[in-house]
Amino acid sequence: MSEQKVLVIDSDEASCALIKTALTTRGYQVTVALTARVGLQFYEQDTPGAVFIDLGLKDLDVRYLVREFHHRDEAMVIIIMGYTETANLVQESLALGATDYLYKPLRSEEVYFKAKQAFEIRKFVVNNSRALKGIEERNIALQKQNLLLARRIEESTKNLTRLYEDLKETYMRTIKALAHAIDARDHYTFSHSDNVTRYAEAIARQMNVDPSYINDIRDACQLHDLGKIGVHDNVLSKPSALTDDEFNQIKQHAEKGAQILEPLKFLESVITIVKHHHERWDGKGYPDGLKGEEIPLGARIMTVADSYDAMVSARPYRKVGLMKSEAVEEIKKNSGSQFDPKVVEAFLKVVDTFV
Repeated sequence: MSEQKVLVIDSDEASCALIKTALTTRGYQVTVALTARVGLQFYEQDTPGAVFIDLGLKDLDVRYLVREFHHRDEAMVIIIMGYTETANLVQESLALGATDYLYKPLRSEEVYFKAKQAFEIRKFVVNNSRALKGIEERNIALQKQNLLLARRIEESTKNLTRLYEDLKETYMRTIKALAHAIDARDHYTFSHSDNVTRYAEAIARQMNVDPSYINDIRDACQLHDLGKIGVHDNVLSKPSALTDDEFNQIKQHAEKGAQILEPLKFLESVITIVKHHHERWDGKGYPDGLKGEEIPLGARIMTVADSYDAMVSARPYRKVGLMKSEAVEEIKKNSGSQFDPKVVEAFLKVVDTFV
């Protein structure tokens, strides 16, 4: 059990003694390491629920240490400690996965409060992770059942319009829940599908697209990354450059998403948009290398919205997104090569409304 175990890594023995006294008297099990390497050894021997790390450690870069603990246990609560002049390093550590911070000199009550809060956060993260996993498993199972039921209903009950519409709604709720669960696997992509939907809808309305087709675009945006269910988390969240094999895995997600949706005949237009949302205006995209107006209009609109959100958002390989003006310039620069010039023209008229 790691729920009440605390690891302290600090070369300052006085700080270690203060933390140990403040927490052991309140029922916590505290292990102290005076170096980062010893701290890692202690972690291997007896996994804690929270770790206090001093920013002044000399034997290892604290940022490496934060990344290492966060990689080993995403529910690990990491509290960094330092003096006010280390504020920049505090911000970097928080961006890398640290949960909270304490400025020195330490005070016993503040240490206890942070520890208590840390285990409350850990409990929430662990429970939320379990719940999300359960939702994903139930949604996948429900999706399989619904797909089988859809085939039977479509073949034998074509005149039961109301039942069919109700079933369509159930499918969409199920698949959208799964798509949102996929977004939630990584905090970098949380709400990505919702953002893309808003941007694409604004562009489509500016282009006077038929309202019924706008609905198809909206559904496609919600489901466009569904195929990433088959891509490992380590690939999706990799902070460094992808290998050719990893990039090929990523490239397959558009076609895999279309394959997952293929049995749902009422989503034919949506499936086409999902499949081709990574095609390029110059024909150098994937999966089919379509060019110009061979690419469905919905896919041409979505690729601008998707690219814009990716640029202005943080990503594992880029901790801070581009400024809006930088992203807009990038879209303009790739008009006529990656993007449909008419879609870019509409985008430029509505981008100032994007929040």
